Amino acid sequence: MLVPLINATFMGRLTRRAAAMTTRKHLVRFALVADLAGVALGGAGCATPGPLHVYSLASTAHETVRDTGPEGAADVPSFLAPRETLTGLAYDPFTDHFFLRLAPGNRIRVVDRPARAIKREFKLAELPTTGGGDLAIRPRDGHVFALVPTESAVVEFTRYGEFIRRFALAGLNAPAAGVAYDRAHDQLFVLSGRTPALITTHSLDGRQLASLALDQKITPSSLGYDAEKNEFYVPLDRADRIGVFGEDGHLRRTLPERAIFVDVGPRSFLRMF
Repeated sequence: MLVPLINATFMGRLTRRAAAMTTRKHLVRFALVADLAGVALGGAGCATPGPLHVYSLASTAHETVRDTGPEGAADVPSFLAPRETLTGLAYDPFTDHFFLRLAPGNRIRVVDRPARAIKREFKLAELPTTGGGDLAIRPRDGHVFALVPTESAVVEFTRYGEFIRRFALAGLNAPAAGVAYDRAHDQLFVLSGRTPALITTHSLDGRQLASLALDQKITPSSLGYDAEKNEFYVPLDRADRIGVFGEDGHLRRTLPERAIFVDVGPRSFLRMF
């Protein structure tokens, strides 16, 4: 008996490059699902990956975290007081929280996005009491990485404010301006504001592994990274748009958002609390 084929799609033989790209995409998705499963088993609640959202603030004193994402995305208050200044931003997709680094001082504010409320605040003695720097987060275990730009260093702590360690970033020839975490390879990307702007790759002991130059002028203030599409999000010169760069450093597209700080992440359908 003949069985009809309905909506069948046949693929030709993959080239070696195409096969490698396909394998990488599956590995990134596997890493994300594994992270989500680990968080779900290790704490209350669970999470599954949703669509990518781009979060940004237009200034160091802006009252709103802009959400550029699918239809229905809503902005969130930053709860910045009149004398508070923002120096760093990170989004944790597994708790659905924003981490805001504030100056003056060494304070971290955690904002619950769905509740549109401050979840908690804490001070970290190991962070400088003056100035500040960008933030990145490893969702798998909630470790936060805070830049110390004047010393080319990173302070690592938990999402609850428990200090873990401090390590130096090797090979930087200019102050670090932005940091992002690569969940596919468990490493950090660091943006420096020299001309041309550089993004360097660092292991979690600070060793420099690689570097790339961006082909556009940028505002050296913040860095976001989408591990699935291998794309970097950086505020462009004059902070009038967000530039999306490929791993070759070339600008792929722009987003019409004024931004000093930017981070990206897939919003979880279910989350930890």
